[in-house]
Amino acid sequence: MLLSTPGLVLHTTPYAETSVVAKVFTRQLGLRSYIIKSVRGPRGRVKQNLLQPLSALDMVVYDNPKTNLNHVKEIFPRHVSTCHPLNLSTENALRFFMTEVLYKSLREAEPMPDLFDYVESVFALNTEHLTLNTIHLPVIFLLTVARHLGIEPLDNHSSREPFFDLQEGRFVSVPSETTLSPALSEMLHEYLSNFNRQLSVFSLSERRALIDALIAYYQLHLSGFSHFHSHEILHTILK
Repeated sequence: MLLSTPGLVLHTTPYAETSVVAKVFTRQLGLRSYIIKSVRGPRGRVKQNLLQPLSALDMVVYDNPKTNLNHVKEIFPRHVSTCHPLNLSTENALRFFMTEVLYKSLREAEPMPDLFDYVESVFALNTEHLTLNTIHLPVIFLLTVARHLGIEPLDNHSSREPFFDLQEGRFVSVPSETTLSPALSEMLHEYLSNFNRQLSVFSLSERRALIDALIAYYQLHLSGFSHFHSHEILHTILK
């Protein structure tokens, strides 16, 4: 069966002489793997730059539920308008960070159109989240993806339960090896409670620590989410 769907490229692997296998987050089908022919080599019909991390595509694909590896019939660049362009280094750092989060957290399962729309609009730089300073984007992105995946931290912060427990996914009253410091827990609470409103100006070290903590949180709650590296580049760019 043929189906048309927008998609976002997450990863490619060489296949045969001139083809690649692409992991694509599609709006209609969710995460899928596709063989894309005539990519590599001087006479390739599909240009390599069309398959960069988070490249937006319009695709016509074969959808055979009996196989995990389908073919692409047609592929075109998808026009996504932007209204808040970033400098190239910041854009690339965010692109690789968001791609790695999605690639290591999504599984080939049911469609997630709301998450697809969120990711596409964030990268288009035209959502309400971008009225906030760009430095907040990594934390907001991690928390939003976690919500769509059903692992969002519970915001039950109070004076009686001031410590966020990475293992429990909630704030607790007694600190342990898996709880964040009171200051970092308070910071996470502010992000959770002021999601789309004005946030405090946190220091570079505080933002780095919270991103690192949320990556550890993902690793505890999602199998296969390991060896994460792109946040290290992000730390050097978003100062």
